[in-house]
Amino acid sequence: MADRRCVGAAMVRADQTDGPAVAIELADGRMVTGKTTDLMGPSSAALLNALKLLAGIDHNMPLISPNVIEPIQDLKINHMGNHNPRLHMDETLIALSMSATTNPVAELAMQQLNNLKNADAHSTTMLSSVDENVFRKLGVNITCEPVYATKKLYHK
Repeated sequence: MADRRCVGAAMVRADQTDGPAVAIELADGRMVTGKTTDLMGPSSAALLNALKLLAGIDHNMPLISPNVIEPIQDLKINHMGNHNPRLHMDETLIALSMSATTNPVAELAMQQLNNLKNADAHSTTMLSSVDENVFRKLGVNITCEPVYATKKLYHK
């Protein structure tokens, strides 16, 4: 695994942010990372950063309005009984696809999904089954450190 550049990039990002991180090495060798935020987990953040890079979208440009994310978080916490409001990758992709109906920049990002195939990615913590499955469906080769992000043994 040491020969995969994304491993080192993920570990550096985790050290910088003192939290979980994900790095994705694109097919052309460019590297993107993602960290945990109030809105998203590190896998979702890395995914959006990769799509922005592939589409030539400025890193600071938001693709999904908080007005789209907040109702999803409310549903998760107040109606579905989840404790973690951060969006998993599947929820992020649904929010991005909804945004793409009215935001041409989000649509441009959506068009890059096929360009993630055969990318390498690494997470500094064990992924939820949801995020692991989305990486697999996108054709991204994902590995993880054998560390849980929380003290809870099972993800909900």
